Amino acid sequence: MTTTKQAIFWALLAAVLYAFSAPLSKILLQQIHPVMLAGLLYVGAGLGMGGLYWGGVSKRPSNSLSLKDWPYVTGMIVLDIAAPILLLGGLLSSSAAAVSLINNFEIVATALIAGMLFKECISPRLWLAIGLITLGSMLLCIKPGEEISWSVGALFVLGACVCWGLENNCTRMIANKNPLEIVTVKGLCAGSGSLCCAYVLGGSLPAYKFTFIALIVGFVCYGLSIFFYVLAQRYLGAAKTSAFYASAPFAGVLFSLLIFREWPHKGFWVALGLMVAGAYLAAADAANGPQKR
Repeated sequence: MTTTKQAIFWALLAAVLYAFSAPLSKILLQQIHPVMLAGLLYVGAGLGMGGLYWGGVSKRPSNSLSLKDWPYVTGMIVLDIAAPILLLGGLLSSSAAAVSLINNFEIVATALIAGMLFKECISPRLWLAIGLITLGSMLLCIKPGEEISWSVGALFVLGACVCWGLENNCTRMIANKNPLEIVTVKGLCAGSGSLCCAYVLGGSLPAYKFTFIALIVGFVCYGLSIFFYVLAQRYLGAAKTSAFYASAPFAGVLFSLLIFREWPHKGFWVALGLMVAGAYLAAADAANGPQKR
């Protein structure tokens, strides 16, 4: 029970740290190209966590990554290149509050993939949560107005959630390894890949001030968040950890509304209600601990 409670605390702490990323990234996008920013955020995570790893904060144990883990590590890196690029691209044309809320769809993607590919149990209550969150996500993808049209930015964010759902399950397969090592490899490799993409697209590093800020945001909102997320996955599983992590979008909504003073349209509040109900059901289901079929 104590271990389960600790894992839940780690998942919630990961959620709070990540919640700051959407509003802070929205501000940084005024100065940095989205692909370049994606790279800097992940490099910041890798450098920060690598400093802790090699600095002796965590001893390098015998359960370091091995050759058989690299198929999952490779998948994790590729998906972590694609996901933040899609997310930040969506942020360009969508409000930070809406993007934060759509991030709840990561629960859906993670749970469905965990159930289909890795045989984690999806209870009737979790299925209901998936349905509510999916419906809320669809509402946020529709542009307000007389004619129904789809928000390209919101669809980009949904794509990012699917990538992170796959990535969460890849990470789950190596969650018993040293989390500092996992985050270091993930950050440096995925970040370097995004930076290469940015340079190919003709991008360049921003002013030193903004580069430094982006690296710090990456360390705190991505590096430390991923570190605690991986710790939680060891004991809760991918679907259950993702359910507790669902508090991140709601915290992100609060931070975004406070920072930008945006007042969303009516559909946003309907989606918020659906997602609160869905996240509650998912978290209640997660409290039972991981299960296998």
